[in-house]
Order: sequence, then C-alpha cells, then structure tokens
Amino acid sequence: MDRKPWATEPRTLSMLCILYVNAVGMLLGIAGLLAERALPAAFSRRWVWCIIIPVSVFLPGYYRWHHNWSVIDALQQPAMVAQTYDTSINRVWLTASAMLLLWGLASAWRVSRVIWVSRRERGPTIVDGVPVVVTDAIGPATVGLLPSRVLVPRWVLAMPRPQRQYVLRHEEEHRRAHDAQLIFVASLALILMPWNLAMWWQLRRLCLAVEMDCDNRVVNRLGNATAYGELLLKVAQVSSRGPRLQPALLGGMGSLERRLTVLLAPTPLRKIQRFLLPAAGLGLLFVVLAMPHPVLHAGHAHGAMTSGVIVPSR
Repeated sequence: MDRKPWATEPRTLSMLCILYVNAVGMLLGIAGLLAERALPAAFSRRWVWCIIIPVSVFLPGYYRWHHNWSVIDALQQPAMVAQTYDTSINRVWLTASAMLLLWGLASAWRVSRVIWVSRRERGPTIVDGVPVVVTDAIGPATVGLLPSRVLVPRWVLAMPRPQRQYVLRHEEEHRRAHDAQLIFVASLALILMPWNLAMWWQLRRLCLAVEMDCDNRVVNRLGNATAYGELLLKVAQVSSRGPRLQPALLGGMGSLERRLTVLLAPTPLRKIQRFLLPAAGLGLLFVVLAMPHPVLHAGHAHGAMTSGVIVPSR
C-alpha cells in the first residue's frame, strides 16, 4: 500500500500546527484591527489587543483537544506514525526562544545599569513635579516593572517648559497606566512562540494602541493637539539613534505618522463603515471559531498543543 506523506512525516503535522496558529492569530488580528477602526477617536484602543492576544494564545490549544480535524481520516489513510518528535524544528524553536530570552535579560541589565549610574551621579530628580531618572542620551521612555521609572535625557531638561511638560506628562501617563508591565506580559508569548508571526504583528499593534491612548490622555490634560504633534516631530529629529525603549514618547518610528494622523486629522467614519466594519470583524471571528485544529488522527495525540504552544509528545 502506498503511504501518503501525511501518514509518514511527523514534520507535516508540526508545520500544520504552526500554520494553523499563525492563521488564527492573523484572522483575529484583522478582526481586532476592524474593531479598533470602528471605535470613537477618544475610546481606549489597548483593550482590543488585550483581548485579541490572549485569545490567539489559548484558542489553538483548546481546539487541539476539543475541536479538531483529522487529516488522516479526511484522506482515508491509516495512521502510520513511528515518531512524534521532529528534532530540527524543535532545535530552531528552542534556539529562537533562548535568543529572545537572552535579549530580554540583556535589555533589563542595560536599563538597570543606566538607572544605577544616573542615581549615583545625580541622585533623585524631580522635574515639574514628576520623579525622573536623568540620562545622557537614552529616552524619553518609561521602563521597569516594580516600580516603573521615567527616563529622560539631559536635552529634555533644556527644552522650554511647555514642551518639557508634554514630554514628562506623556511618560508619567505611561507609568500611571502600567504600560511597561502590560507590554512585558504580552511579550512573554513571543518567548514561547517565536515562530508566531501573527503574534509579532499583534504586539506591534498593541504598542501602537498604547501610544495612541497615551496621546489622547496627554492632549485631554494639557490641550493643544497641534503643539503636541509638533513636539513629537521635534523629538524625532533630536532623539538618540541608539536602541529605543518601550513604551516611549515616540514609540516605534513607523507608528509616528499614524499617531499624528489620528491626533491631528482623524478621518470620520461613514455610516456604511459603521455597519460594515463590525460586521466584517464578527464574520472573521465566526470563521476562527468554526475552523478546527488539524491533527493526524482524532484519537491519537501527536504533538500536543497547550495554550497555543506546540508540545511534542515523546
């Protein structure tokens, strides 16, 4: 009897699981993008991604056991699987996870050293009522978990007081909203699933939503969106070209144009868009909920999925 590749290659299922998790994440991400677009300008957007990201992580793991589709049964072939552990895929996976973990630890050490050096040289600093850590070039940014701290470079202190207040208020809003902790927790999924390209995109959208929410709060407190937008451009021109820290005044440089557009020239939704955007988002959500997880055989656990993470069985 001729054996189909589906029945003899354990690598096939691993790739199917990876593609499935990415497909679920991408569809949920697009649904989140549509939901975010349909929200009023003043509404907080981070909560859309605070829902989308956990669902993208846990739904595939749940469906692996409770809503699956047997590839072997669909092809009407006997299951002939000798091994369930694909060495090459797992080596790449573990290497990528280890590199991300080391990069995170290196970043944490770098931030800790910057804070320690600054406090040793300058001591505690309060500027315009905001406790800050003054650095030579790093920042503006909000860093740390317990507690979060505001980093500002020395050139910020030389800015005119109205502009300096915008910078400090932005970072203080990040600190009050615990944005650094939020992004840290969301980033943990990437250590478990570095191959999940959809999760990388969703995390980028979360960072953008965090910055846009912060922009709205700053403008609501201090007023003058035009002056604030001009400040964003000015900081972009004079800020350090070194590694950036998140969440920061500029966020990702690629997001600055989007933030300025939403802040200064928001495009109002048409009546038809107010109906079509939620409808399209619900349609994508229905597709995701109806899409089963691919497995080799309904009664054979080959490469389990736990919380959206492939765990090869031995």
